[in-house]
Amino acid sequence: MYDVVVVGAGPGGSIAAKTCAENGLNVLLVEKRQEIGVPVRCAEGISRDALERFVEPKKFFISREVVGAKIFAPDGTEITLSEEKAGNEVGYVLERKVFDRYLATLASQAGAEVLVKTTAYDFERKDGIVKVKLRRMGEEWEVETKLVIGADGVESRVAKFFGIDTTLKPDGIESCVQYLMTNIDFDPDYCYFWLGKSIAPGGYIWLFPKRVGANVGIGVMPSIAKKTPKEYLDDFVQKKFPDGRIVELVAGAVPVCGEIKTAVADNVMLVGDAARHADPITGGGIANAMKAGYYAGKVAAEAVKKNDFSAKFLKRYDKLWKEDFGKELAKKRKLQQKLIKMDDETLNKIAHSIPKNIKELSVRAIVLEIFKKHPKLLWDVKDLIL
Repeated sequence: MYDVVVVGAGPGGSIAAKTCAENGLNVLLVEKRQEIGVPVRCAEGISRDALERFVEPKKFFISREVVGAKIFAPDGTEITLSEEKAGNEVGYVLERKVFDRYLATLASQAGAEVLVKTTAYDFERKDGIVKVKLRRMGEEWEVETKLVIGADGVESRVAKFFGIDTTLKPDGIESCVQYLMTNIDFDPDYCYFWLGKSIAPGGYIWLFPKRVGANVGIGVMPSIAKKTPKEYLDDFVQKKFPDGRIVELVAGAVPVCGEIKTAVADNVMLVGDAARHADPITGGGIANAMKAGYYAGKVAAEAVKKNDFSAKFLKRYDKLWKEDFGKELAKKRKLQQKLIKMDDETLNKIAHSIPKNIKELSVRAIVLEIFKKHPKLLWDVKDLIL
């Protein structure tokens, strides 16, 4: 019998498995895909402090280090977030295919058993023990475990089976499409973001520089979009990068619903997208997934020590992630609801009035500048800003 079965070998799942193993637990980490980290489903950006909290940066999994960001209003007005006071918020662009495998390797080295191309397709909970039914290449078997950590993404099978409410309303999800592009002109020291309801309703278009080329992608809110995200992105690319060449395409969904009530049930904890831990404004989820994985691993070790796998005991995991970043998710969700209502004219007006060079690389810095110049726009959510 395992102490813990972790379902999903993304950053959250691998950090959870690694933390469990480091605390002496018998851990199984399963990943349904045959290659960990494939396909890449995000822009691959993470802040320096978030990465260094868990792993030492290595050149082989860092594609680029960026010193700032350039944000463009609908009319083309540019705002630059510079490196001068950015400190550890200056970010990395990862090579996720390599990074995710590295984290899984760290989990394995710590003592976790890792199985790829293995699907956890069903669960049975009885007498405080969970039977996890696994399938790989036509072979089916089951294992027993005291705990399940669900790190199985936005469509989490673990969450559904164990009855954890992670329901996404139409305005709580972003549909995303991303191209890896070459033969395009940009400053590789910066990330780029383009805003506007006309080009990316409810979201934005991004460019993250890579070692070769760049990730160019879009997130839109389907509930207010008039076209598919690919159609919006194709229109943008045709105008902005007419000579660019697409060498890879990925698509997916990102939960942007903010903090959920609980990410636990008897014998189970959820991390990452399965627990809706993505940032409601940026859509970024790597950092929070890693934090959640660490907390889940620590609580799993405590639960095994106490031999208590009840939801009541596991609530201490909820307490940890909510105190770390959950409250921030709730704040950003409210801000997001305000920001997506702004039309292009309002966004242009804001861009014209705030400094063209903001000395802090953060969403909060931008929102503070908006509030200073246009307090009426954000007055009803001022308590979230000040």
